[in-house]
Amino acid sequence: MIVIENATIATVDANATEYTNGHVVVGDDGRIAAVGPGRSELPGTRIDATGNLVTPGLINTHHHLYQWATRGLALDETLFGWLTTLYPIWGRLDAEIVGAAAGAGLGWLALSGCTTTMDHHYVFPRDGGDVLEAEILAARKLGLRFHPTRGSMDLSRKDGGLPPDHVVEDTDEALAATEAAIDRWHDPSPEAMLQIAVAPCSPFSVTTRLMEEAATLARRRGVRLHTHLAETDDEEEFCRKQFGCTPVEYAERVGWLGDDVWLAHGVHLDDPAIARLGATGTGVAHCPSSNARLGAGMARVRELVDSGVPVGLGVDGAASQEVSHLGAELRQALYTARMRGGPGAMDAREALRLGTMGGARCLGRQEHLGSIEVGKLGDLVMWKLDGLGHDGIDDKVAALVFGPPARVELALVGGKPVVERGELVNADEETLTLEARRAHRRLMNGETSL
Repeated sequence: MIVIENATIATVDANATEYTNGHVVVGDDGRIAAVGPGRSELPGTRIDATGNLVTPGLINTHHHLYQWATRGLALDETLFGWLTTLYPIWGRLDAEIVGAAAGAGLGWLALSGCTTTMDHHYVFPRDGGDVLEAEILAARKLGLRFHPTRGSMDLSRKDGGLPPDHVVEDTDEALAATEAAIDRWHDPSPEAMLQIAVAPCSPFSVTTRLMEEAATLARRRGVRLHTHLAETDDEEEFCRKQFGCTPVEYAERVGWLGDDVWLAHGVHLDDPAIARLGATGTGVAHCPSSNARLGAGMARVRELVDSGVPVGLGVDGAASQEVSHLGAELRQALYTARMRGGPGAMDAREALRLGTMGGARCLGRQEHLGSIEVGKLGDLVMWKLDGLGHDGIDDKVAALVFGPPARVELALVGGKPVVERGELVNADEETLTLEARRAHRRLMNGETSL
């Protein structure tokens, strides 16, 4: 039993309950046993959280962990130019590189307050080994709750798509490998540390057949669906030219709207598209820093939320958003909303809700994650907010969102520490750095694994 006391607590429950001096208790079963004002009378290991804020663990709803090995490239390109620069490099990925990149990316996410993350992996070189297994093992070592998606691409440049021939798969092979990943890895239980989703990459890299059959496969197996959609003007033009409709209209045509679907980016959405997403319960992973880095635009988050769309936050791949700090993405989301709609477009607590309950809804885990409530899983973060960078901001939630990135004093996943006093519990940060550095050099130099 872990008893955290003397904390400011933002529960992010339906009533937005907060305690300026409260406690939260995580039982031996990994679930929240109590939360409320003052001290707890329950026994357990006691943690004094004076000066700190306790929130639900942050949930990352869009990422590409392998991209940690290719940061700092194509810095001034739009999405399509960035992709065509990087596809040839990604074609040299192997399990060793992906494992090292995933370890670094996951470790950094944990240090930024993330306790649950997805990953969208869609590059499977034929001689690269089991790259999906490599990132799953990295997440298992670090102790994060993980939702890897088995991505795929089967529309190469010669057939009218964007990726080169050597990084795409045969359609039937991709579908078979996706189902095999579900068979091997997916855990449907409420306490699951690992759940698989089905994730063809994007309209400009995937055939209509793969989109349709992937949706059928996912629903037959009871898993979720994820893809990129409406990220750029280039994608809008591609869909109108190839399919005679907008990206959201295309998604609906191929069976990709519903409360078991969440879409990455959703930047270029008109009013009818937002209404359809809201009416169908289709989620959106909002990636404001990546959208800004690539100059893709600013998503209409206020309108999405007001229309009932589940909206979570994503750092996106580290090659299109080198900071990759999920805590800092709270502020970026708020700033992006205000750049579109003024200071009333989003407040600090709404930003925190995107990063917690919004993410849980996107991943279909809202019954067990995303808020601090009795019976939910004990995924919590304790943020240090009593130092120079946050001193004087009396509202702790505002300090977290508006202030500089806060240090994570403690991060729990199912009641088990993954970060303590700003350091990883299950891995050595220096070792992760060295392994990622070697992977980067191998990939950039075109070296084969020893």
